[in-house]
Amino acid sequence: MVRVPNVTRADALAALRNPLSFIAARWTPAPRTVQRAALSALVMAVIIVVTGGAVRLTGSGLGCPTWPTCTDTSLTTTSAMGFHGAIEFGNRMLTYVLCAAVGWAIIAARSEKPYRRSLTRLGWAQFWIVMSNAILGGIVVLVGLNPYTVAAHFLLSSGLIAVAAVMWQRTREGDGAPRPLVGKPVQQLVWFLVLASVLLIAVGTVVTGAGPHAGDSKEVARIPIDWETVAKLHAVLAWIVVTLTFALWFILKAVDAPKGPMARTRELFLILLAQGVVGYVQYFTHLPEVLVGLHMLGSALIWIWVLRVLLALRERPATVLEIPGPAQSGSAVGAGV
Repeated sequence: MVRVPNVTRADALAALRNPLSFIAARWTPAPRTVQRAALSALVMAVIIVVTGGAVRLTGSGLGCPTWPTCTDTSLTTTSAMGFHGAIEFGNRMLTYVLCAAVGWAIIAARSEKPYRRSLTRLGWAQFWIVMSNAILGGIVVLVGLNPYTVAAHFLLSSGLIAVAAVMWQRTREGDGAPRPLVGKPVQQLVWFLVLASVLLIAVGTVVTGAGPHAGDSKEVARIPIDWETVAKLHAVLAWIVVTLTFALWFILKAVDAPKGPMARTRELFLILLAQGVVGYVQYFTHLPEVLVGLHMLGSALIWIWVLRVLLALRERPATVLEIPGPAQSGSAVGAGV
C-alpha cells in the first residue's frame, strides 16, 4: 500500500488560494478521463434540456411558484404541492448535477499535462452559461412563464450544448494549427447549414411560445401569433436543413472527401429523418406530450451533429515539442550517420 503523504499547513493554504492548481500539481488524468469528463458535461446539458421540456409538458412550470426557494416559507417542495412541485423541484436539483459535471470537466482539463488553456476556457465558459441560465430560469418563474423568457432560456441552453460539444471535440484532438480537409466551397456550404440550423431552433422556440403547451395548468401568456403558421415555417426550415445536408453528403461523395466529414454528415441526415417523422406525427396528432419531448431531444441531437459536421471539416494534430538529441561527433556527421 502506498503511504499517503501528510498535508502540511503550506499545502492547505495553497489549496485554499488556488484549489485547481493544487489538484493539478498532484494529479495527471489520462486523456480518456478528460474526454469522458467533457462528454459527461455534454450529456448533462442535453438531459437538462429534456427534463426542462418535461416540466413544461406536464404543466409543472410553476410547481415551485417562486425562486430561489420553492415557496415563500420552504426551500424545498412540500407534500401539499404534489406532483407538479416534485417535477419542478427535481429539475432544479438536476442543475446541481450539471454543475458537478461541468466542474469535473474543468478539473480534468486543468490537470491534463501538458496544460491546455483552450480546454480550461471552454470548461469555464460552460460554468458561466449554467450560472446565467439558472438565474434566467428563476426569472422565468418570477414572471409567470413569460414565453419570451422561456425562449431565451432554451436558446441559452442550446448555447451551452454548443460549447460542451466543442470542448468534447477538442479533447480528442491536439492544439496544432487547424488543417482543412475540404475545399472552401464545402466549408461555406456547411456554414449555411449551421445558419439554417440556428434559424430552425429559434423558430422552434416561437412555436413553443405560441403553442398549446404553456408550461402550467393556469392561464399563461402566449406569443400572440398563430402557432400553426409558425409551425409550417419551422417545417420549411427543417426541409432546408435536410436539403443542405443531403447536398453536402452528395458533394463530399463526389470529391472523395475523408471518412470523418462523410460519416458525420450521414449520421446527421439519419437524425434529421427521424426528427422529421416525429415532427409530422406530433403535428397531425395534436402535439401529444411524449412526442413533443422526443422532438426536443431530437433538436438537441441535431444541433450537436451539425456542430460535429462543422468540426469534422478540419483536423488539429497534437503539437510535438522537439527535444534535441545528443550532440553528434564530427566524424559521425562526416560518415553520413
